[in-house]
Amino acid sequence: EVQLVASGGSLVRPGGSLRLSCVAVGFTFSTHYMSWVRQTPGNKVEWLSSIYLGDDTTAYADSVKGRFTISADIARNTLYLQLNGLKSEDTAMYYCTTGWQMSRVNPDTDQGTQVTVSS
Repeated sequence: EVQLVASGGSLVRPGGSLRLSCVAVGFTFSTHYMSWVRQTPGNKVEWLSSIYLGDDTTAYADSVKGRFTISADIARNTLYLQLNGLKSEDTAMYYCTTGWQMSRVNPDTDQGTQVTVSS
């Protein structure tokens, strides 16, 4: 059974940093395209960043470019998202998912982690 389980979210002050992790269970993603997305309280899903694990090509949404960094540890089947310079508008549920520049969450496989930015 395929599962993508994100962790590392918490309450953080504006300007703070977090590192999110996402473990892939049930498949090996060494040559896949993987993405991070977030879902706001209004249920809008926003694509944040993607990586092609075949050659580490990355892409970022303008809203997070220069603040967030995507990476992966293929040996651990784990995807990461480093979040720096957090803002209140970054408050959302964060998910990793398969695909390139995907703006969707698969409720059957994707388990998110909550990031709340507040003073």
